[in-house]
Amino acid sequence: MSKETSMQFKTNIKCAACIAAVSPALNQLAPNQWEVDLKSPDRILTVNEKVDPESVKAALEKSGYKGESI
Repeated sequence: MSKETSMQFKTNIKCAACIAAVSPALNQLAPNQWEVDLKSPDRILTVNEKVDPESVKAALEKSGYKGESI
């Protein structure tokens, strides 16, 4: 994917169970086009599809998590 369609968010997602909790909401926005780097201290969520950043934040919040565009 090109950089133009890639977005990153600092999140409070901490583990595989957290990823499982946000998967349904994020897959509705960008099916299989996102990942969370659990090794990063900032728990970076990368979305590799052109979607509205506010929609990503809303999907995270709906699942009980937070995201901040970086």
